[in-house]
This record gives sequence, C-alpha cells and structure tokens, in this order.
Amino acid sequence: MADFTQEEKEFFMTEALKEAQISLQKEEIPIGCVIVKDGQIIGRGHNAREELNQAIMHAEIMAINEANVAEGNWRLLDATLFVTIEPCVMCSGAIGLARIPQVIYGAANQKFGGAGSLYDILTDERLNHRVLVEQGVLEEDCAAIMQTFFRQSRKRKKLAKQAAKEESISPLA
Repeated sequence: MADFTQEEKEFFMTEALKEAQISLQKEEIPIGCVIVKDGQIIGRGHNAREELNQAIMHAEIMAINEANVAEGNWRLLDATLFVTIEPCVMCSGAIGLARIPQVIYGAANQKFGGAGSLYDILTDERLNHRVLVEQGVLEEDCAAIMQTFFRQSRKRKKLAKQAAKEESISPLA
C-alpha cells in the first residue's frame, strides 16, 4: 500500500478533479477518478453515463478498466484509487473485485455512498477483500464541483420549463 504525502494526495485528487471537469462540461454528474501505481497514473475516468448511454459508466469503472488494460491484469494489487466523491455501492464492489487496496476520496456521498456514508462495503469484514479508506482530501473542491453541477442542472430545468410554458401560451402563427 502506498504511503502518500499530503501534497501527493492533493496532486492526484486535483487530477481526479480534472476528470470531473470533463463530465461537468458534458453535463454529466461531475465525478472524476485516477488510479495510481508507483507514483504514476495508470487509469483515468469520469462519469459518462449520459454520453455513452450506459448505467455503469461511472468514473471508477472507467478508471479500473483503463488500469486493467495498462497493467495487463484484472488485479490492481499495488494501486491506489483517488476519486472526487465517495464510491457508490456498485463502484465499491468493483474496487473490491479489482483488489485495489487503498481508496482516497474527496467528499462523502450521503445518498449512494458505499464506502462509509450509507454502506461500508470496502471495509466489511464479511468480504474477502478489505480496502483502506481515507476521506476528505480536497473535500471542499470536490463538493463544490457537484454543487455547481446541480445548481446548473436546476437552472437548465427551470429555463426549459419556462420555455415550454411560453410556447404553450403563445398564439399559433
């Protein structure tokens, strides 16, 4: 398991935030992820469910797939996964199945968290693989990008609703 300095943790979380920014630009829920081994990023991912029309295209899944290819192995035994938001239940399961020993995340996920908020899949002693979990790295930045997304999403919905209302009221030409 890697022992990162605070500066290194923040560097890799910043890289994950860059991935989240890609999702934000595509109007996807902005979650980003990088997987690090021996100080190098071996996998990157961002949410792409809407873009790819696939429910499982979460940032962690994309990064795990890329890291598996880079390593030529499904086991990511000496890797650390950095993700901007606490992994959901699905992603927590995938992290365990990929045998990733360490997860560092920014902000908690109170609605879907599978790494401590709602469920604690990564450290559940009933499972054969447990993960060291650290939370709160660049927490404010990680939460802020999510808040930006949901604020923009509410604004888009409000404008669309107003436009639909105006269209239904206007006389036919």
